[in-house]
Amino acid sequence: MVIKEGKAEAYTKYFPPEIAISGLVRDASGEPLPGVSILERGTSNGTVTDIDGTFSLSVNSSESVLFFSFIGYESQEITVGDQTNFEITMTSNTQDLNEVIVVGYGIQEKKDVTGAMATVKSKEFNKGIVNSPQDLIQGKIAGVNVVASSGEPGASQNITIRGPGGVRTGNSPLFVIDGVVLDNSSTGGDNNPLNFINPQDIESIDVLKDASATAIYGSRGANGVIIVTTKKGSEGISTMNYTMGYGFSNMANPIDVFSADDYRREVEAIGGILQDSLANTDWQKEISRTAVTANHNLSFNGGSKRLVYFASLGYQNQEGIIKESELKRYSGRLNVSQKFLENDILTVDMNLSASQTLSQRPQISGVLGSALAANPTFPAYGNDGLPFRDPAGTNPLRQLEIYDDYTRINRVIGNISGTLDISKSFSYKINVGIDNSSSVRDVQSLPSVEPQQIGRLEITNGYNRNFLIENYLTYNYQDEKNVLTALVGHSYQEIFVQSRSSSINDFPFSDIEPRYNPGLGQDLSLANNRPTGFATINELQSFFGRVNYQFNNRYLLTATVRADGSSKFGENNKYGVFPSFSLGWRLSEEDFLSESNFVNDLKLRFGWGQTGNQEIPSKITQPLYTAQVSGSTSYPLDNSSNYPGGITFSRLANPDLQWEVSTQTNIGLDFAFFDASLSGSVDYFRKVSNNILLEVIPADPVQPANTTWVNVEDMNIINQGVEVALNYRRRISNDVSFNIGGNTTFINNEVKNSPFTVIPSGSATGAGLSSATINGYINGQPIGSFYLLEHIGFDEDGLNMFRDTNNDGVVNDADRIVAGTALPDLQYNINGGLSVKRFDLSFNFTGVSGNKLYDNTANALFFKLRLARGLNATPSAIEFSEESVNNPAPVSTRYLKDANYFRLNNLSLGYNFNTEQIGISKYVRDLRFSVTGQNLFVITPYDGYDPEVNTDRTINGVSSYGVDYMSYPKARTITLGLNIIL
Repeated sequence: MVIKEGKAEAYTKYFPPEIAISGLVRDASGEPLPGVSILERGTSNGTVTDIDGTFSLSVNSSESVLFFSFIGYESQEITVGDQTNFEITMTSNTQDLNEVIVVGYGIQEKKDVTGAMATVKSKEFNKGIVNSPQDLIQGKIAGVNVVASSGEPGASQNITIRGPGGVRTGNSPLFVIDGVVLDNSSTGGDNNPLNFINPQDIESIDVLKDASATAIYGSRGANGVIIVTTKKGSEGISTMNYTMGYGFSNMANPIDVFSADDYRREVEAIGGILQDSLANTDWQKEISRTAVTANHNLSFNGGSKRLVYFASLGYQNQEGIIKESELKRYSGRLNVSQKFLENDILTVDMNLSASQTLSQRPQISGVLGSALAANPTFPAYGNDGLPFRDPAGTNPLRQLEIYDDYTRINRVIGNISGTLDISKSFSYKINVGIDNSSSVRDVQSLPSVEPQQIGRLEITNGYNRNFLIENYLTYNYQDEKNVLTALVGHSYQEIFVQSRSSSINDFPFSDIEPRYNPGLGQDLSLANNRPTGFATINELQSFFGRVNYQFNNRYLLTATVRADGSSKFGENNKYGVFPSFSLGWRLSEEDFLSESNFVNDLKLRFGWGQTGNQEIPSKITQPLYTAQVSGSTSYPLDNSSNYPGGITFSRLANPDLQWEVSTQTNIGLDFAFFDASLSGSVDYFRKVSNNILLEVIPADPVQPANTTWVNVEDMNIINQGVEVALNYRRRISNDVSFNIGGNTTFINNEVKNSPFTVIPSGSATGAGLSSATINGYINGQPIGSFYLLEHIGFDEDGLNMFRDTNNDGVVNDADRIVAGTALPDLQYNINGGLSVKRFDLSFNFTGVSGNKLYDNTANALFFKLRLARGLNATPSAIEFSEESVNNPAPVSTRYLKDANYFRLNNLSLGYNFNTEQIGISKYVRDLRFSVTGQNLFVITPYDGYDPEVNTDRTINGVSSYGVDYMSYPKARTITLGLNIIL
């Protein structure tokens, strides 16, 4: 007899009923983990935890296996069984003691690190409008000083790690993006060369500070190394993340020039020339605006057991607070990791990023200078609605109309690497990277009657190619007490840089801008428009090795050596060898502390090492010939005036030039107490740079070149100081937690044994100031010292008086004094956060002290003589009643000002919605809204736009510091943000 199945029985057989499960995922400290991926093995069925760490899911059966994964945490697999409610604790490798730090050519757990390093994860980054990686970590790491050159969108960032160590060489650290070593060159324009990176793509930034950490990068590690790691895919459920932000910016601190009423009164009071057009114009307000920034980012993350991916698209349009300034960035990224072969012994990783950056800039110094000095009684606009034109003055709005600087930069950077696990102990990795960028810069001045100019177009095309190939072999050994990792490798890098410029003058009045049709220009004479350009190729070949040894989980050793060969140096010294070693002792693992109830980690570190610097002009050690026709390079072969082409030496070979070397020592202590709620570190460091590379006048009068490069053997630049970092975090309840911390750096810089009385740097700008210098490198003084005449008041005629320091009765350059330094001797930062239920708050304060700033803007614009001639000024111009109206304003200590500051750099308030409560959890997994303020206030005695500024006033390549000249004002910004995870 056959019994037929009923419909319900058949359905149950082939479509078993689903089991509804739920649960909570926490980390080891009991804090809920949002965003954990949960996947039912063998299916595409899954979910992610919400902001409370909770999840709910329907699975096929009790035999289903749940796979829990989250970036930075150990993955787990759990069989459902007869449970319907789960409490999962995930082991984190981002806890203080097990945090993974990316080091050169590998990773290490923080507890095993013996060098001076620091990591900032994406969740700790500064929020708001961010253009480059430096902005993300400002104020986050002891010993790292980030100073924006100006407030312009995309402005370059001056970043130093433990102080500058060179004179004519770059002080920027080495940047490594996903294993590709950048060459730090800027492709086109004056913008930051790292603007191409979408900050939303960055997962972590690791900073290597001392030589024991940076020596693996040899010749380029003297100024520290910053390793940027972008986001990677994760196994499990796929997610799509969309973030948007709109920022609103205004000028934070306008300079207090005279209003129209004050201007009328003060000009008449000093007997000046008053031209009163009866208006009341705030010119700074006229040239500025409420700038709007739009930011949109879309990313995709997911993968399977053998293939994971991360992809993103980004768009940012940032208006500058000065009209006609703007920065746009379009970016795309694809990071893929695929495992191959049996037991997944081959892993291939690919990282590819493409970006286009578009910038528009007015003639910033000219527009600002005009706005600060323009007569406030002149109207901004005439009766015709156009900018008011008056032959007696320049309308800065007119300058915004007739001048523009456009730059377009296309950049593609990527690498592909393969890792083969040859055996349990040996692995081999090859990494091939390419960084290609091209730029077009158009600087145009439209023809104009007022001000009078004929019109000009300058076109510059730039191209950079950076090719890298590296091979290295890693050996790992481990037993009960010994852990050994050894690495040997080879690296080859070729960098090609090219630039070509052309120009044309005399454009007719037309609706067509010169950049759209250069052929309209009438003047192509070589006298005014000679094409220029250059091209260089630099090569670097390196051999490197490192050994990490750990005994009994408490005694640590790291030893590194790298040999670099550079095409920049001559045959006699092409290679430099840079060794380092460091030791660590984990006292917390010793018997007398291992049973302690409050000591979780206590580690003593000592490191020593050498790194090199090769930042000199390319091929400077090779001979150079010049072929040209002139009276100085050839002579007539007869009695005529016909000169044949002559070939002469422009530069002799210099094969003995060698690497500048920095020797660094570091002693550090890392600690974590009370269940790691209180953690931090203390470091003492000393960095001595010697064999200083310097361009000097040759001693041999027969030398064909005006200057030559030498190594000044006995000259040293010393940076030494103490860094302290401290952080405290506590969970008061399941709904309330907070953290607060900070770091401070005490640093001293000194130049020693220089054979020169002074190496001048920091040129002044302004009428009558063009030959004056501001900074100097002087024995016994810090880099960036101000070397100036000391202003002591006014004589009976109201003219300047300066101190005669050598008492010879004559005041001249020999009477200059060291009047302070642009380098702060104290840097401090305070940051923290508070979380209450679904609200979270984070803040970041930054500050410096001990430094000064030369106000070249005031020196050029704000003095009584200019006010008497009908130009605006600040109250400082009439501060001294005894000063003559005819008194000039030469460079002196009169315009040297204190530049210490304390700034609320970043403040962010966010709310995480419960998507289930508002009925959208089926479509939206997480929804977050935030409000972020940047540069909300600054406390400083400096009366310029902002004390955090550094206008590049380099003289013949000698780096300058602490000069402020017509710097683009800093903005105060409020940003509204929305983050959606699907």
